[in-house]
Amino acid sequence: MGVVRSEESREAEMEEIRRIIEGERAGEEEWKGNNGGADELPGGADGRMVCVTSGVSFLGFALVDRLLSRGFTVRLALDSQEDLEKVRELEMFRETNRDSGGGGGVWAVIANVMDLDSLCCAFDGCTAVFHTSSFIDPSGVSGYSKQMAEMESRAAERVIEACVRTESVRKCIFTSSLLACVWRRSSHHNHSLPTIVDENCWSDETLCRDRKLWLALGKTMAEKAAWRAARGRNLKLVTVCPALITGPGFCRRNATASIAYLKGSQELFTEGLLATVNVNRVAEAHVCVYEAMDSTACGRYICYDNVIRRAEGTIELERQLGITNRISGTTITTLDRPNSFELCNSKLSRLISTSRWCH
Repeated sequence: MGVVRSEESREAEMEEIRRIIEGERAGEEEWKGNNGGADELPGGADGRMVCVTSGVSFLGFALVDRLLSRGFTVRLALDSQEDLEKVRELEMFRETNRDSGGGGGVWAVIANVMDLDSLCCAFDGCTAVFHTSSFIDPSGVSGYSKQMAEMESRAAERVIEACVRTESVRKCIFTSSLLACVWRRSSHHNHSLPTIVDENCWSDETLCRDRKLWLALGKTMAEKAAWRAARGRNLKLVTVCPALITGPGFCRRNATASIAYLKGSQELFTEGLLATVNVNRVAEAHVCVYEAMDSTACGRYICYDNVIRRAEGTIELERQLGITNRISGTTITTLDRPNSFELCNSKLSRLISTSRWCH
């Protein structure tokens, strides 16, 4: 895995974990008080224990928070011993194993996404897996390399295989990226392309390789690998394809992934395809999709809440990330030329608006 974070960043992340878990504990005490002091928590024995991979990532935090608020028991599949040690320092987590059986709250376990047995152990006892993990290369100029793209694809296959092999797991919510949808030959060169970019669109892997768009390639390969591995198996799979994930502190806690996402962003901007989404919106989308998987939810879901259409927006994004001329170096704005494509997230919007679980 290898997501690199500074010590200051890690401390900020641990502080947020503390906030989340303290809030969860308060909810636990209230729940016990309303149920005569019963030992069982909502989420344990009734099949509401779920696993979140990369549970201390930027998205992982928000997703755990959302799941806890919905009464789930959450098992964090951490990337490394270092992350586990950090979590142990908080004295708010319990390390789990195959025989723990859950028991409420938040649990932590190390899971190597390249090791099938490790994944099966982490998933055992959970009814669903939220796979949010991503590879980041600390030595790559953009934070992501061609090797990472290939590894991410192999990891996706292993995650799905582990879900299939784990008897308790019946659903997987797989975090992909809008980058897996938007990188196609420009409409100026290929007039046969539809102008609407939605869940039916896939990024062109050859184009991604030619332009060294490794994160887009990795997300496209990984999502396709997940769909291939799940086909014909006893597992329900949905994928969520978020835009660039932003939110409070994202420039500190998600900077490396953000910069990798923005490779080639000038073209995305001029084509009308550079979008962002608040991390809490992404977490909400994951939970809404999961709750609707027994009825309407299926396939892919594009997730964004803002399309950057003016140069001022690109400058502000660069300012927040502490970079220059990554996007705003272009002189073309939507005032100079109409966008070639238009993003569409109506599928997710309809689901969220009709879901009784989302507020």
